[in-house]
Amino acid sequence: MTEASPGRLSEEQLVDWLRLIRSENVGPRTFRQLINRFGGAGAALDALPSLAARSLRGRVIRIATREEALREIEAARALGVRFATTGDPDYPPLLREIADAPPLIAMRGVSWTAQRDGVAIVGSRNASAAGLAFAERLARSLALENYVIVSGLARGIDAVAHRATLETGTIAVLAGGHARPYPAEHARLVEEIAERGLIVSEMPIEWEPRGRDFPRRNRIISGLSRATIVVEAARRSGSLITARFANEQGREVFAVPGSPLDPRAEGVNDLIRQGATLCARPEDVISVLAENAGTPPRKNLFDDDSLEGQDALIDELDLFAGLDGPAFEERAAPKQFLPPSPPADCVADLDARSRGDESPQRDAHEVILSLLGPAPIAIDDLIRVAGLTAREVQGVLVELDLEGRLQRHGANSVSLTFNYKL
Repeated sequence: MTEASPGRLSEEQLVDWLRLIRSENVGPRTFRQLINRFGGAGAALDALPSLAARSLRGRVIRIATREEALREIEAARALGVRFATTGDPDYPPLLREIADAPPLIAMRGVSWTAQRDGVAIVGSRNASAAGLAFAERLARSLALENYVIVSGLARGIDAVAHRATLETGTIAVLAGGHARPYPAEHARLVEEIAERGLIVSEMPIEWEPRGRDFPRRNRIISGLSRATIVVEAARRSGSLITARFANEQGREVFAVPGSPLDPRAEGVNDLIRQGATLCARPEDVISVLAENAGTPPRKNLFDDDSLEGQDALIDELDLFAGLDGPAFEERAAPKQFLPPSPPADCVADLDARSRGDESPQRDAHEVILSLLGPAPIAIDDLIRVAGLTAREVQGVLVELDLEGRLQRHGANSVSLTFNYKL
């Protein structure tokens, strides 16, 4: 076995760390407690069976085997993935600061990308054209200020933020393992990110993401970032969970205001009412981060009931239930990860995948209608975001005109009519 370089694990130590973190009921907090108590992962693994037997009144927990850990290491090497622990020089310093920092992360790409200050840009998968255009502008502007853009590789706002900053470096956080990036249609985007940026996951290499894994991913997105910006989000959106994690981690939270007539803006407008900083232009973020460098941001954005249902969602997710808490507290159904309800904006994606429909083809009319909202958008931006020809877009706009659904504005902009329900 190879010897460890300063701050890094030897191969034998890596095997022990993988076995421990992949064992049943062992999450970040429990892992840290076990390491501190027994002095190392190997000693913790030796003590785990008797400790679990005492705590669980004889119920046996599953401990990951050496063979499983070695297979994961080989699979990681085949993909160009390396592991970093919290003591590793390559481990992201901002992520190391959060209470539930993953003890071990798998990284692919340019490791130093994570040494820069990150800003997370998240939002709706079913984003409007105006939201997508603003997210792109925001990402490019922040990248010019040397911030690395962090997001979750999802459709919509996430993908636009990543693509806008491929040249300057972006960080994508996976809900599953590196061998199972989700959604599958972003496989090429993953390769492009890996060339100049970084892809991060705490999950096993072959892990297929499930609805309950997205909130775990979200706390890493915010943990990698000095600030989280929510561009569009409906109520009970998974993006609001990212904002809540950011707030709890002592990071800045920004929200891009939207039309009160657009349900995709209800969540972000609620965030602003709660005290999140309004973001109407990139300078709003840049100036706040410059002024507050080294000082704690405003806290407790979620104290009242104006985000109705969001507290219940967070409680329901019980992020580390079955992973942490009192050491190996007895659970009714022993599983490595307990199944909380998925965030609302993950459900449609997961349902589509279960039908074998990774990237459903929609006609031009449906695409344009989904991108329009009460907020005006320049037709040129609409054409670019839709990925359709100018002829196709103009044809749909004429149809919407005839149906009485379209409102035309100055500067060659359009929106849906106020009396049209999204």
